Amino acid sequence: MNHDGESILNAATALAPAIRECRDEIERERRLPLNLVDALKKAGVFRVAMPRAWGGPELDPMIQLRVVEALSVADASVGWCVMIGCEGGYLSGFLDQQVAREMYSDIDAVTAVALTLTGKAVKAKGGYRVSGQWPFASGCQHSTWLVGGCLVYEGDRQLTDSSGVPLTRQCFLPTKEAQILDTWYTTGLRGSGSCDFAISDFYVPEERTFSFQELKFYREGPLYRFFFNILFNFCGPALGVARAAINALIDAGTRPRRMTTVGGKLQTGELRDDGFVQDSVARAEATLAAARAYLFSTISEFWDTLVARREIPARLLAHFLMVSSQVYAMSTQAVEYAYKARGGSSVYASNILDRCMRDVLTMKQHTVNSLRSYTMSGRILMGLPPEQLLL
Repeated sequence: MNHDGESILNAATALAPAIRECRDEIERERRLPLNLVDALKKAGVFRVAMPRAWGGPELDPMIQLRVVEALSVADASVGWCVMIGCEGGYLSGFLDQQVAREMYSDIDAVTAVALTLTGKAVKAKGGYRVSGQWPFASGCQHSTWLVGGCLVYEGDRQLTDSSGVPLTRQCFLPTKEAQILDTWYTTGLRGSGSCDFAISDFYVPEERTFSFQELKFYREGPLYRFFFNILFNFCGPALGVARAAINALIDAGTRPRRMTTVGGKLQTGELRDDGFVQDSVARAEATLAAARAYLFSTISEFWDTLVARREIPARLLAHFLMVSSQVYAMSTQAVEYAYKARGGSSVYASNILDRCMRDVLTMKQHTVNSLRSYTMSGRILMGLPPEQLLL
């Protein structure tokens, strides 16, 4: 199969019927079926960020967003797992490329990422002894590699820099050596399989680790010039779920509306004849369009800046830091318009709007969508030094 950007997008879109067919299984089993994972690999969606030097497509962020968005229209958990699962293409760019290529001999390999610093990396000869338990590892059951954030120790002593800030490492761990813990019991995004994983006293060589505190870029190309490039396609699931909710309301438009009387005369018709339904569809469409425009405008400008090798201006960085929170908030609002307009039918688990609402609210709780992001962006816009999360 041709794995250029448009071909991957077309292949992802073509999977929609197969995804919808197994949506109930995805929800019930709380993970993606392996046959679907294989189909996604064949479509090339996990390799979107892999470098051309390895035979990957090295797609720009805008086409990556469209791929994740298209999959998320069919099912949020599928889009979410692809958005996370392709991050190995980015994070392997922070490793020596000979080492990274040996790790990713299969450029369709899935990576599950848990950057939170809940692990412990004890310095050892040539590397670290790693132990810990990490939450929210989306797609870990079908992954090849896990990435876990760690605080660094020398013996029992936690290491810090000269300012007292703890030293950190992100460690690549083979999934086959870790224990996947059955912890993912949630309201929404159930099929993402975002379970905890754990590992105990496992040796990780230095060359399979990196730190966001002292990043070195081992690749050329604009896709690999920004330290938090894994966020480029993060909003794809939000856009997809909002589109799915609007589509569901429109599809329900020919259902009978509730009977009413005006001046003693019976009023009948279809759901789409009700003014409040028309109003809700319009508001949802406008809200989603505004979110999408803000996202693509921000990411496109960011991309142009990286391509031109220009310094990222403070204003643009501020927008990048808050665009996810804003897009998820607006996408949630679009889903709410559709959910409310559909009435009591929306509350049934068999209704796609129920799932859209649960999924978007769960995704909105991700730390990247924290209310803190507005504060971080506001500081920059007000000319104050940026606040940075420790990773």
